[in-house]
Amino acid sequence: MTDTSARTGRRWVPKTRGRTIVTIGAASALALAGAVAVSGNASAATTLGAAAAEKGRYFGVAIAANKLSDSTYSTIANREFNMVTAENEMKIDATEPSQNQFSFANADTIVDWATGNGKQLRGHTLVWHSQLPSWMNNLSGATATRAAMNNHINGVMSHYKGKIYAWDVVNEAFNDGSGTRRDSVWQTQIGDSYIEEAFVTARAADPDAKLCINDYNIDDWSHAKTQAVYNLVRDLKSRDVPIDCVGLQSHFNDQSPVPSNYQTTISSFAALGVDVQITELDIQGSGTAQADKYSTVVESCLAVSRCTGITVWGVRDSDSWRASQTPLLFDGNGNKKEAYDAVLAALGGSSGDPSGGPSTSSATPSGSGNPDAACRVTYAVSAWNTGLTTAITIANTSSTAIDGWSLVFTLPSGQTITSGWNATYSPASGQVTARNISYNSTINANGSVGIGFQATHTGDSGKPTSFALNGTACSIA
Repeated sequence: MTDTSARTGRRWVPKTRGRTIVTIGAASALALAGAVAVSGNASAATTLGAAAAEKGRYFGVAIAANKLSDSTYSTIANREFNMVTAENEMKIDATEPSQNQFSFANADTIVDWATGNGKQLRGHTLVWHSQLPSWMNNLSGATATRAAMNNHINGVMSHYKGKIYAWDVVNEAFNDGSGTRRDSVWQTQIGDSYIEEAFVTARAADPDAKLCINDYNIDDWSHAKTQAVYNLVRDLKSRDVPIDCVGLQSHFNDQSPVPSNYQTTISSFAALGVDVQITELDIQGSGTAQADKYSTVVESCLAVSRCTGITVWGVRDSDSWRASQTPLLFDGNGNKKEAYDAVLAALGGSSGDPSGGPSTSSATPSGSGNPDAACRVTYAVSAWNTGLTTAITIANTSSTAIDGWSLVFTLPSGQTITSGWNATYSPASGQVTARNISYNSTINANGSVGIGFQATHTGDSGKPTSFALNGTACSIA
C-alpha cells in the first residue's frame, strides 16, 4: 500500500518453493482452555481462514503491531485469518531507518504473534518508491544505489529467512495511466534492470520464499498499467528471472470499482506461469452492494487455480487507512458485516451458530456406541515453520452404526492444538481425546466423518502412531 495522500482509487494449497504446505480445513488459532470446538455445519468451515483453506487458498489480513494489545482486534484476527501481512512494520523506513542499521522490533512483534498462533506470513515490502528513509531517497549513482538496494534485501530477508511464505519484492514500480516506469530512486539511479536484480538478490537470500511483484490499479485487464506489468512479468519469466507471483492490491472505491474483467486479469497473469495473490483488498461501501462486490472478488479468485489467496487490508473499518469509506469485513465495533457473510458464503463456509465464533464444549459421546466397531483412520499433516494443520477421516468399517464416538491418540512431543473443527479436543497436547459434536455423533455403517485441528509445533510435525475409537484400536490408512 502506498501513502494515503497520493491515492484516491486503486488498488491452499499454496505452492511454495522447497517446502510443501497443504492446508486442509484450517481454522484460525485460539487459546485453548480445556476442549475447543468450532460450532457449525459438519461440512462447512465457520471462519474465513478455514473456509479458504478448504478451497486450497489462504485468507489473510494486514496487522498493525500496536493494535495487537486490543483484545477485540487480536481475537478477530486470530479467529478468522490464517495469513498475516505487516501493515507498515516491514517497510523500508521501518526496517532500515539509517543506512545499514536495521530495526526489527515492531515487525518481530507481528511475526512472533503470527507464528505463535500457527499462521503464515507475507513480507511487505522490500523495494518501493515510498516510505523511504531520507538517506535512501538521497542516494546518487548506480553503484551506491544498487549496493543499498541489495544490502536492504539481504538484511531483511536474512533476518526472516524461513519464516515468510511470500515477499512483495518490488512494489508499485509503474505509473498510472500510461503504464510507464515510476521515477523512483531505483529507476532513476539504476535503470530498468533494478527489478530483475531485486528478484535475483531475493531468491539468493531466501530460496524457499515466494517472490512477488505487487501493484495497485492493475485489476482491469484493459488498462495500460495492467498491460505494462503483464509484459514485464512475461519478459522476466521468458528469461528465467525468479518471479513466482503477482500481487493485485485491489483497493476498490467509487472511482475505481471492481472491473467486470477482473477474473480475466487474474487468469491472464496466471497463464504466464505465476501465482496470483490478492494482497490488499478493501472495497468502499456498505450493505448488500458492498457484499456483492466482495463476492465477485472471491469468486474470481476461486475460478483460477493459481489464485492462491486473498488478504484484506485491515481488521475493522476503524483500522482501515480509508476508515471513512467503511471498506472492510468488520465494523468499528468488531461486528461481522454483510460483506463478511458474503465472503464466507462464497468460500463455501457457514456461519454456524448465531455468533459465528468458536465456543467451548463439553460434548461427550452418548455411551451407546458400538464398543467393538471396526475403524480406519486417515491422518494427513500439512506443516510449515512452527505450525501445522491436520485433516483426519474416521471411517466406520463395520456393518453397525456408531452412535457417539471418541477418538484417542497421542501427539508427538512439542505439538499443541490451538483450534479445531468438527470435534472437541482435550487436552491440547499429549494424549488427546477428540469427541463428537451433536451434529456428527453418528457414523453410519461403512460411513465416515471428517475432523481436524490446527496446532503449533517445536520441530516435530509428525503423526500419532496409533488411534483408538471408543476404546478399540483402528487401522491406519
